[in-house]
Amino acid sequence: MITGEFVVMMARYNRWQNASLVAAAEGLDENARIADRGAFFGSIMGTFSHLLWADTIWMSRFDGGARPAGGIKESPGFETDWGRFRVARTGMDARIADWADGMDEIVGPLRWFSGALGREMERPYAVCVTHFFNHQTHHRGQIHGMLTSVGARPDDTDLFAMPGTGD
Repeated sequence: MITGEFVVMMARYNRWQNASLVAAAEGLDENARIADRGAFFGSIMGTFSHLLWADTIWMSRFDGGARPAGGIKESPGFETDWGRFRVARTGMDARIADWADGMDEIVGPLRWFSGALGREMERPYAVCVTHFFNHQTHHRGQIHGMLTSVGARPDDTDLFAMPGTGD
C-alpha cells in the first residue's frame, strides 16, 4: 500500500506545511488566533491544538511515546499558549520525521484502544499511517482557510511544490 519512502515524504510535507501555517499565524494577535470562526474545533488556535494532540496520540501508538492527556473533546485546549505551542509543534514535527526516517516496511496490524470509539481497535498499520497523514492535511486545510479569511498568507500547499521534490 505505502512505502517507507512515502512516509518520509509525507513527514517532510507535514513539517513544511506546519512551518508555513505557524509563520502565517505568527502575524496575528492572540485575539485573532483564539476567535471562534465556526470551524469544528472553533478557532485557529483550537484547531492547531487539536492537530498537535492528535499527532501526539498517533505517535504514541506508532513509537510507544507518552499519550497526551484528555480526549478529542479536550483537544482544542491541549496547548493554548502560543509560545509553548510553537515549541511543541516544532518538536512534534521532528519526532515525526525521526520516526519516518526509521520506516522500511509498513506491514502488519496496529492495535490500540480508541477513546473516540471506546473500544480496542486493530487495523492494518499502513491504513493507520495513511490516516495519520490524511488527518493532518484535513485540519491544516481548515487552518489555512481560517488564516486566509483574516488576511494571513500561508505558503502554497501543493505537494509537488514542496522544496526538494525534484527541482
